[in-house]
Amino acid sequence: MLAVGLQQFSCAPAQGSGRYVNEGADVPLVLRGRVLFQDFGEMQLPRFPPAIFQLQHLEELHLEGNRIEEIPPQIGRLRKLRVLYLNGNRLQELCEELSELQRLQSLDLSENPLNCSALTHTLCRLRDLRELRLYHINLKQFPGQLCKKLHHLQLLGLSRNKLESLPWEISSLRELQRLYLQSNNLQVLPAGFCQLHHLEVLDLRENAMIYLPEDINCLQNLKHLYLADNNLAFIPQAMSGCSSLCVLDISRNHLDANHLCSLPGSLAELDLSDNLLHTVPTVICELGAALQLLYLKNTHIRKLSCCFSELTELRLLDLSQNVLRYFPKQICSLGQLEVLSLDDSKLKEVAPGIKNLCKLKTLGLTGNRFRTFPQEICSIESLEKLYLGQDHGMKFIHIPEEISQLVNLRELYLENNEIEFLPSTIGLLQNLIVLDCHENRLLELPQSIVDITGLKQLLASCNRIRHLPANFDKLKNLEIVSLERNPLEKPLDEICHQGVSAIFQYVEKMKTRNLKAIKIQALWRGLMVRKELGPFKNLFPKKDKKGKKDKGKAEKGKQQKGKKK
Repeated sequence: MLAVGLQQFSCAPAQGSGRYVNEGADVPLVLRGRVLFQDFGEMQLPRFPPAIFQLQHLEELHLEGNRIEEIPPQIGRLRKLRVLYLNGNRLQELCEELSELQRLQSLDLSENPLNCSALTHTLCRLRDLRELRLYHINLKQFPGQLCKKLHHLQLLGLSRNKLESLPWEISSLRELQRLYLQSNNLQVLPAGFCQLHHLEVLDLRENAMIYLPEDINCLQNLKHLYLADNNLAFIPQAMSGCSSLCVLDISRNHLDANHLCSLPGSLAELDLSDNLLHTVPTVICELGAALQLLYLKNTHIRKLSCCFSELTELRLLDLSQNVLRYFPKQICSLGQLEVLSLDDSKLKEVAPGIKNLCKLKTLGLTGNRFRTFPQEICSIESLEKLYLGQDHGMKFIHIPEEISQLVNLRELYLENNEIEFLPSTIGLLQNLIVLDCHENRLLELPQSIVDITGLKQLLASCNRIRHLPANFDKLKNLEIVSLERNPLEKPLDEICHQGVSAIFQYVEKMKTRNLKAIKIQALWRGLMVRKELGPFKNLFPKKDKKGKKDKGKAEKGKQQKGKKK
């Protein structure tokens, strides 16, 4: 999520951007003109390709993921360079000539063993820099001097370092819009931090934050705030003043419902998972139609308040890993809901009103305590993904034929149950592309499964299947078949391990063999009728338990032959 998409642009001919096959390769003739973009990423280069320095119009250069140990002085020749990616190399120092790139606007030095004390002198002279990424470089302190010099900086990436504090000078970055500080050791933000009035994205996940600034409402342009995996016990009242905030992630903290009193009314996405809430805070229901995505996973909630039905525009609701036991009826009034997760919530039944969720596409009910298959879900025709695996809950032994009513179903997960047979009506699910029924007690796959011609994944390992259905090769779109740990006889297990094509070849071979056998039997039957030799089965007299032929039938056959003579 933190990675910024790379926009490739070039005025070069259509033949390509001219990747080098090896270090000594020459610049192709087609690239000796006006080249703006070159990509040498992930090529294991030990140093800069010398031919690069001939491209004096170059504006964007990618050299990430190589084995480069130093930046050559010739880098100063690329006066028009605006974007330079050097992340994932072996750089320890920055050459003086790098600071001559006065048009440079984006620089990525992440994941290099840099001598951080040498950063300041070189980077301070890149006054036009807009984006600076310094992820995972073992940085213990960010130089305040950089904040004073890089006034145009709009993106600053400092995630996965060892920062324990930020310099107070960071408030000088008045044009800063995106600040990424994930996976550091920050406990508080410095005074004056909220003077970053243009800040839109602030990522503080996986730190040690204990509180937020009381003047956080000064961040009027803040849209995305990520605070997961910290030590926050409360949210300041001033948070409600962040009028532009639309995404707030405060999962995995130390919050309870009593200390969550105020939230901005502009929130469209809220994640409170893994907090000890015990109940849904009233402030959430007050968000009303603005809220669209709500995550309340593992928050020890037992029931929903009556006002929960006021979240009329909710499209995603995650209530998994709670202790609901009874299906909350308030959910049935959320007509815009598209994704509903109630996994591992100790549910015993599903409310009949679930049929009102006419836009529901994904439903998760794994790991609950249903005694029988909840047939109420068969009335949700819009459903596309259904999760009913029972890793921790009570096992299903039967799937009803009514499941065929889910005509739009694309993915069906039934793993870890005790199902012996799938209903023959499953062949009516013509839109199904994934069927996962591993870890059950299936004795066979229904013959109708071959009618699901769009099926791409069939996961049926760890069952009791001995034979595959006839015409199994009709599943032409099948890409993945998992049949391990079944007592397979036709085809054998080793054939199934070879993949879909091997299975199809075996099925085709058996069909050809069976067809020949039928023709031979038909030929013999016709011959015996014409020659009055009796029924075809007399050719193969039965044997008694001791292996002797049935004498009566054998003698009868001889008598008929004698009469013929």
